[in-house]
Amino acid sequence: MTAMKKKILLLLLLMMAVMTAGCGNQGKIEKVVLTTGFEKDEVFRVEDISCTLPEVMLLLTNTRNQYEAIYGDEIWEKDFNGTTLEENIKETVLAQISQIKIMNLLARQNGITLDEEENGKVAQAAQAYYETLNETEIREMNVTCERIESLYREYALAEKIYKDIIKDINPEISDDEARTITVQHILFKTYEMDGTGQKIDYSEDRKAKVLQEAKEVLKMAKEEGSDFEQLVLEYSEGEKGTVSFGKGEMESAFEETGFNLETGEISEIIETSYGYHIIKCINTFNREETDANKIKIVEKRREEVFGQEYEVFADTLTKKLNDDLWEEVSFPEGEEITTTDFFEIYHKYMGE
Repeated sequence: MTAMKKKILLLLLLMMAVMTAGCGNQGKIEKVVLTTGFEKDEVFRVEDISCTLPEVMLLLTNTRNQYEAIYGDEIWEKDFNGTTLEENIKETVLAQISQIKIMNLLARQNGITLDEEENGKVAQAAQAYYETLNETEIREMNVTCERIESLYREYALAEKIYKDIIKDINPEISDDEARTITVQHILFKTYEMDGTGQKIDYSEDRKAKVLQEAKEVLKMAKEEGSDFEQLVLEYSEGEKGTVSFGKGEMESAFEETGFNLETGEISEIIETSYGYHIIKCINTFNREETDANKIKIVEKRREEVFGQEYEVFADTLTKKLNDDLWEEVSFPEGEEITTTDFFEIYHKYMGE
């Protein structure tokens, strides 16, 4: 997997999720059995805003091709807690696009619109993406440049209402709250994965043997002149390098132990859901990581504020799904359907 492909997939997923963090299930569409009252190709409706089949197919196709470009077509054969990845992506796209529609309604209520410059960028992005499509893709997704521009405009407006609501949320975060430490640790796993990817804990007898090994390694680690890094390489079944983390990012036993160590100090054996750990503190205060964590904490606070306002608003809306049409939706097939650039081009032109 190349770094560029990882970045593109990350952009894709962030674009689908960043503005809806903390929104819970408020974007979920209520299913109805009867589909009377829907227009042709209308997948769902939130109040007076509709989502059409071409919009859904555009997002589904790009998402599918992003996954396949990175992980290969064998990814579609894997089982994810009883559902296929295709089903998972369908439900995710449905939830996320409904949240974008709701955010457009929220923007309307708050008097937020795109200005001339923003509309110009949207039009340029839509034209640029449309020109990347071949005839088969245009036909199978049933898209036009105008449809693409409309969807890009909704994404841009959703971003704008998010930024407007959180613009005054700038909490002061102390070094202590954001403090990030760096450790090395030796993990002795007490579980294994079965054929379906489910975690299976070791038996008590097997765990006892693992604990005994951990005790022997701990004794070696605390000997004068021992090379902890070499012990990590030789014995750890987890991260081989250093790990930096802040408060609330690790299991409580691991976090509490790590934050109470002095630089160079080695812990006793602790247990988490992953197994037994021996931790060595490399740095009790990582300035660079702490500053980065402050930004993460501020953004989380902003998401929480937005999420609260979003949920109150979304609760008042009527959401209906064209269940019959939705059940028929599936990924388009064909070697010529390879488009992956929908979100990348959006970010390029919108400057995100």
